[in-house]
Formats: sequence, C-alpha cells, structure tokens
Amino acid sequence: MGGMAGALALTVGCTAAASEEPSSVADAPPEPAVASAPQPRPPATAPASAPEPAPHFSYAGELTQGGWIRGQVPRGTVTAKLNSEPIDFDTYGNFFAAFDRDAEVQHVLAAELQDGRTIDQTIRITPRDWDIEHVNVARRTGGPSASFMQRRRPELEQIWAARAKKTGAKGWQQDFIWPVKGRLSGRFGSQRIYRGEPGSYHSGADIATGESGTPFVAPADGVVTLAAQDFSLEGKLLIIDHGNGLNSAFLHASRLTVAEGDMVKQGQQIGNIGSSGRATGPHLHWSIKWKDARLDPLLFVGPMN
Repeated sequence: MGGMAGALALTVGCTAAASEEPSSVADAPPEPAVASAPQPRPPATAPASAPEPAPHFSYAGELTQGGWIRGQVPRGTVTAKLNSEPIDFDTYGNFFAAFDRDAEVQHVLAAELQDGRTIDQTIRITPRDWDIEHVNVARRTGGPSASFMQRRRPELEQIWAARAKKTGAKGWQQDFIWPVKGRLSGRFGSQRIYRGEPGSYHSGADIATGESGTPFVAPADGVVTLAAQDFSLEGKLLIIDHGNGLNSAFLHASRLTVAEGDMVKQGQQIGNIGSSGRATGPHLHWSIKWKDARLDPLLFVGPMN
C-alpha cells in the first residue's frame, strides 16, 4: 500500500507538476510585440496635366460676303491680320474684322505671338447671289465733268479723312439696331450690267418712310467724324466712327442734329430723313465700312419688326 500511495502521490504530483505547463498555444502568455520598421511607400505619381490647347483665333458672326466677325486673338498676340489687313484688338484680345462685298471665299487670320511663333488660321466665307439687273442699254461714257470733279475732290478727301479717324469708340462691340424703320427701297450689293459692262453696285441700304423729316438714330455708340451740310452727291452727310475701323455713313438727310466731334449713344437721334443731294425722294441711305471693305447693313441688325 505504501508503495502504491507513493506511486500515486508521485503520479498526482507529476500530474500536478505537468498541469503548470501550458497545455495549448491558447493558454500561452502573449509574447511581447516586436516593432517592425516602417515599409517605404512608393513615391506619389503626379497626375498627368492636360496638354495646353494650341493658340488659335476664336470668332463668330456673319461669315459671308459683306459680313463680319467678332472674336478674340490668340493669347500673347503682338500683331494680327486678316490676309494683309492689320486687325486692331483691345487689352482683352477682342477684335473685329469684316469681308468686302466682293471678297474671296477663303481668308487667313494671322497672329504673331510674344514668343516669336506665328499662327495662321484659314477661314472660309460663303458667296452671295446679288441682285443683278441686265439692261440692254450702253453705259454712259465720258465720266464726270472737270467742273464737277473740282468740287468733288475736296469732298472725297473729307470723306476719306473722316473714315480713317480713330476715336477709341466702342460701338463695334454692340449689337446694332435699325436707325429708322420703313420700306427697304434699295438693297446693298445690287448692280446693273449695261450690255455686259458692270456699273457701280449699291453701297448701302435705302430705307424709305414715305415722308421727309422722320427722325433717325445712331445704330451703335460712336463719335461723329463728319457732319457735312451740302455735299454734291450725299447732300447732308453724317459719318460716325464705331471704333476698330468700323464706321457708318448716313446720306440725304434734311437735318443733322449732331456735330463733328460729338459722342453719340445707341438710339440717340442724329438727324432727320430727307432728299438732299442726288436723291429721287426722301429716304435714308445707310452704309457701313470696315477699313476699305464695304459691308451689308442688313447683316448687322435683326428683322425690321
């Protein structure tokens, strides 16, 4: 018995001793955490920037013969041209340009940039079907008399000087309005062909109201550069500079209500319709030019309501 009790006690003791050891991983005390070195991160990749658009002209308007465009020159432009004609633009790059009644259908807008680059941009306009009348009559020959030209030359010089003046007016930026409303008795660009020989085309729009004395107004802001009282062909003639090479002329008035040098606002009365000069009846002849290009006034205004 003593041996068995001793053996049992040893066995129990061994069992007790064995029970102090962990019996499983779950029973094991946690091992101290070992700090790991931070792993290097891959360098951040900068997002690819979109390529800067190539410098170009932006514009909108009436892209046809006798029409016009307004827009912006490329950023950094030093000088700009439409074909060989210099284009003026303001500090924000805004410009105005136009196309003569007989302009070719393809043009080039060109700009020289500050960094020395040049930009050429082709622009196409549409041709017009003009009102052409063929008459079986020979065109008058001989031209104007010497006495007439003696009076006419100084008038033409005044007209050219008035159209060339730069006043800094901003009317070219506006949407034009009708100077007066009435019947269109003559359209821009119409022309007679005398037995195959072309005569001069009509350079403006004729507006008839049926009576003399009807007031007419400025179609856009500007500065009066000529207020002639008795020209041989135009009669009482008014020329207004709208800026950037754009100007309006008003012929055959019975009265002018503004004088040379006056600043006028769009919608302001500037005269009264008449039949002075060479006119067959009371009407307003309204013509528009940009530099040397003759333009169609009807392309500057909306419908005559």
